[in-house]
Amino acid sequence: MLAGERLACLRSHRLIFAELSFRVGRGEVLVLTGRNGSGKSSLIRMMAGLLPPFDGRLLRDGRPVQEDPGGHRADLAYVGHLDGIKLPLTVAANLSFWAAADHHGAAGAGVEKALATWGLAPLAQMPARYLSAGQRRRLALARLLVSCRRLWLLDEPTVALDAASVDTLGQLVQQHRADGGAAVVATHAALPISDCTELSLDGFAAPMEDTIG
Repeated sequence: MLAGERLACLRSHRLIFAELSFRVGRGEVLVLTGRNGSGKSSLIRMMAGLLPPFDGRLLRDGRPVQEDPGGHRADLAYVGHLDGIKLPLTVAANLSFWAAADHHGAAGAGVEKALATWGLAPLAQMPARYLSAGQRRRLALARLLVSCRRLWLLDEPTVALDAASVDTLGQLVQQHRADGGAAVVATHAALPISDCTELSLDGFAAPMEDTIG
């Protein structure tokens, strides 16, 4: 589904990583690990098409992503450090907005199931601005259940989650892969996900003195 060939990342004129290759196919989970600053978030953003590679190629189903960037973005769900929720809207309205975007106006598609799965049903009519950090993160992750995206890109998704919610996330990732989807997860925490591939970015770190420009 998605592969990188000899990727390099440049941030603020400094080479973060180089010669990095990966592959994640349908039904697979790739877990990104590494020390702070090793480039996990940058690689996730690169996979999402938000950051161009400094070098190397990113391929989707064997074709360069830049040949159809819109099609690539339309088939992935990205959950980053920011929760990406609309604070004035209610919890339910946030999910309905995302569902409508993915289901051509069918605003109710999967919303009730997502609310129940993440324990948000009692908060459905509460404006998102009043949610705790953990509740906001659960709402951000609930978006995965109202989307129809095959590729999940999750950057530190367990931040602010309690143990029960981490278990829920693990179960959802396992179900997604069983349905033929794929996921890439950048994390420092252990996740309850079996049979996944781990990629440590520490092995691709560029020397600190490597600057460009």
